[in-house]
Amino acid sequence: MTQVTGNGCVRFLLAITFLSASLQTALPQALPNAATPSPQVSFSAHHPGPAESLYLRLQSVDLDPARIYHVRDASLDRPALDIMLEDGEIGFTQDVDGRVTGAFFEGDGELLLTPPNQVERASLTLFTGMAILEERFTTAYLRFNDDTFSQLQPYLRAPEEPAAFYARWSKAAKSLADQDALRLLGTLVREPPSAQRSSLAEKGADGMPGDRMLHLRVQGVKLGSFDVYYDTFGVEQIWAGRPNIVDDLTFYDLWTSFTPASVNTRQNKSQSKGKNDDVVLSGYEIRATVDPPTTLTATAIVHAEVQRSGERVLYFELSRFLQVKEVEVDGKPVEFINNPAMDGTQLARRGNDLVAVVFPDPLRQGHKLNVKFSYSGDVLSEAGGGLLYVGARGTWYPNRGLAMSNFDLQFRYPTGWTLVATGKKVNAGLDELATPDAASSGEQVGRWVSERPMVLAGFNLGRYDRAVARAGDVTVEAYAARAMEKAFPRPSPVIANPTMAPHPGAEQIVSPAIVPSPARNAQRVADYGARAIDFLSQRFGPYPYGSLELTQMPGRTSQGWPGLVFLSSYAFLTHEQTEDLSPGSLDAALNSVILPHETAHQWWGDLVNWQTYRDQWIVEALANYSALMMMETSQPEDVRHILQKYRDDLLVKNKDGEPLWDAGPVTLGLRLSSSHFPNGYEAISYGRGTWLFHMLRNMLHDAENLQDARSGRPQPAEEPFVRGLRKLRDRYAGKAITTRELFSVFEEDLPKPLWYEGRRSLDWFVQSWVEGVSLPHLSVQNSKSVTREKNPEASGTILQKEAPSDLVTAVSVYAATERGNQFLGIVLADGPQTPFRFTVPADTRRIVLDPHQTLLTSPK
Repeated sequence: MTQVTGNGCVRFLLAITFLSASLQTALPQALPNAATPSPQVSFSAHHPGPAESLYLRLQSVDLDPARIYHVRDASLDRPALDIMLEDGEIGFTQDVDGRVTGAFFEGDGELLLTPPNQVERASLTLFTGMAILEERFTTAYLRFNDDTFSQLQPYLRAPEEPAAFYARWSKAAKSLADQDALRLLGTLVREPPSAQRSSLAEKGADGMPGDRMLHLRVQGVKLGSFDVYYDTFGVEQIWAGRPNIVDDLTFYDLWTSFTPASVNTRQNKSQSKGKNDDVVLSGYEIRATVDPPTTLTATAIVHAEVQRSGERVLYFELSRFLQVKEVEVDGKPVEFINNPAMDGTQLARRGNDLVAVVFPDPLRQGHKLNVKFSYSGDVLSEAGGGLLYVGARGTWYPNRGLAMSNFDLQFRYPTGWTLVATGKKVNAGLDELATPDAASSGEQVGRWVSERPMVLAGFNLGRYDRAVARAGDVTVEAYAARAMEKAFPRPSPVIANPTMAPHPGAEQIVSPAIVPSPARNAQRVADYGARAIDFLSQRFGPYPYGSLELTQMPGRTSQGWPGLVFLSSYAFLTHEQTEDLSPGSLDAALNSVILPHETAHQWWGDLVNWQTYRDQWIVEALANYSALMMMETSQPEDVRHILQKYRDDLLVKNKDGEPLWDAGPVTLGLRLSSSHFPNGYEAISYGRGTWLFHMLRNMLHDAENLQDARSGRPQPAEEPFVRGLRKLRDRYAGKAITTRELFSVFEEDLPKPLWYEGRRSLDWFVQSWVEGVSLPHLSVQNSKSVTREKNPEASGTILQKEAPSDLVTAVSVYAATERGNQFLGIVLADGPQTPFRFTVPADTRRIVLDPHQTLLTSPK
């Protein structure tokens, strides 16, 4: 997700890729308290079957009165996670399909969870005050799909009061059972019970581990209620956290999440991709009817090929405002479960739920699937002024994540409206939509086909005026309504001659406020979009698509999809109109970033995508910095002010006195938004992320200039940062990228002044700045000059204060002279104190660090 303007510009991208056999994602479903009612689940309306029955049993399984025991000195060990049941009572759940899948413990227990690195330890400390989670607990609800029950058998003894235990905890256990039901369903339908017992803990033929899951909801002595998960099918195998409510908003605070170092490299790679390789999507055919102002009715055929045998459940993400009526696979109805997301999770905040499609038999490698969804609902919202939009950021078609796919979209919609969509508009092949009576019935029919595989497809509908511009061979169209949405702030009435008092008895003349008309500014927006394409294409290579459509969307939210930008109404304001709304603010400058930012997403986010939530910052910050590079050519002072604002935002403290930069590094992605810092993701992924690219660009530029000056080579016409980004685009077009892969591209031609400890590597920058949070204060200490006719020298020490002891910073050092600041060289400042010595001009007055403010440092 993205935040770029004064109050934000949200780019809709699925935050977490789906798991082929798991409900859980890197940001898990939040669990309600035992008293919280379960959400309504919908099933196959006309084709109920065994999967529905199994799911309902898993969802409400009770404790078994005959399986209540006294337990002592028992332990459950998982990688990086140790659970001790020292002394207490434990009751196990009734069998479901021949399996025990849960238990409730009351007594004395202890849990030890050890994060593997400083980033995760710092995250855990933020929420718990502990770098290692060591917590005693009095109760715990356990849900599992592995051999946990048999592991505990040696420690079980006859209970003292089993009936009383059952009476106390039966209701709570049944309530909590709902949360893992869909996850367990995938396990129980995958293999018959006899095969499950022998294979769950074993590795498969490809060396991957079996399906093992253990979830605990514990009542801690110090921390209260929280969740701990271990899941071999998770994007990351271990995570812990809990939901919290702040200002009526529910956040799932993810305290820590990681895959243990003991897991082999091959498994890590599979987990990072969310196991989407089990089924690879090749394309969508979507046939939709739009009935303004709210209703969408559609069928979506998903074409896929099975890469790994064995699965029986596939999960799709779909807007919670859409109801699935039927799912067919290869023309035959199959069972499905529409499972609402829990409050506080990223899935819920995106306005989406999960749809689980259950196949009658395990999928076979090489089988080509055609999964057809029939669905409808009020997914559109009306904002007034002829503006509609897909509400609550929900997905309007069944989506399995960020995999590239081809799209064939066909829409039927009323006359008088304009519909625009991702892909190239075509007139031929409208098949069943192109009925002879379409025109006479007051309907229009349109079809859009993707020009290349895309991660997302979308559409927008409104009563628009159209303006056209061109950027070389690319057509840029702006679609804008004649009026602003109802919620748009109205300017204050204008008083004629306000400095002159009216005559006695005379009425003061008040002119009504003029509400901006986006349509009147549409041509300016189209021209601006064309300039953005020209600028970005010259630096990053050709524009990836045949056209760019800019459509007005109500509010401050913007979204950049392939070839289609949902552009905030505020982006249709002139500079003067923005100033009238927010006098003296940075809003005008920030508004001018919106359009080039979303246009840059055509390269960074649509053409080159991100791999996991830890890499999402790349496309958001890079699109934002690309927009600032364009602004720099005409408004360099605005760029300086915007960067200063991003830095100042990181220093803002919450009500508990915690500075926002404490939320964590950019690599925590959406985890940065929490009950401590509701806007953490926007401030860090965009603000700090933009600064990271600004630092990288300038240090590459200075280092290459220094290297060329020493070797006598002429300076290249194109700066190294731009050369690296073009290489990035060429190498990863149509692919997803990781943070490590990003910096590997820049390392290939890394100038020698940036080689730390003699290595051509940017690991020092990644570890100190990308995976770090500091804003150090830099200063010079003990600066001395040696005056002589030849080669005068200056020496001293660079101090890094308010920073970790291992922080490494590439500091550009200048000499302040009568002729201005003269560049001396780069010092890789390592730790609190780093000495330097340079030959300086004879008229040097003092040594200056980073005079052009290219480093993210504290102003203190």
